[in-house]
Amino acid sequence: MTKRRVSTEEKALFESALDQYRPRVIAKGSMRRKASTKPGGSGLDGSTAEKLKRGQIVPDARVDLHGLTEDKAHDTLLAFLRRTQQAGGKLVLVITGKGNPPATEGAAWTERRHGVLKEMVPRWLNEKAFAPLIAGSRPAHRRHGGDGALYVYLRKG
Repeated sequence: MTKRRVSTEEKALFESALDQYRPRVIAKGSMRRKASTKPGGSGLDGSTAEKLKRGQIVPDARVDLHGLTEDKAHDTLLAFLRRTQQAGGKLVLVITGKGNPPATEGAAWTERRHGVLKEMVPRWLNEKAFAPLIAGSRPAHRRHGGDGALYVYLRKG
């Protein structure tokens, strides 16, 4: 059996089809990572995260959500973060409070949920509406509120 010769047209067609599936070689340094806007993504580098952990960075602004209802606190926090980002702030302190102590005595007021805002604010920070604003969050250092507060590090606006 004799081999069939491949025409120049067929070779060109084959090469163009193959180019669609070949991995592209990208020059070093031309690849840049886009800032992640997905929920939970952290834009904090190790140095910044360590300074936050030690309480060495003073927050640019703070918001106290004590005494607000869940809906009002959510709206207040979102508006506050947007304003602060537009003003060029980087780090904010969000005060949620520690909540009531756990029910031990069986009193009626201790049977309700404890620390609603303390529980809900970290969840809100992972919502789609907050994603373009937030680079990361961490529990606050003791000198800035400890268990009753969070640091929120903002993306550049």
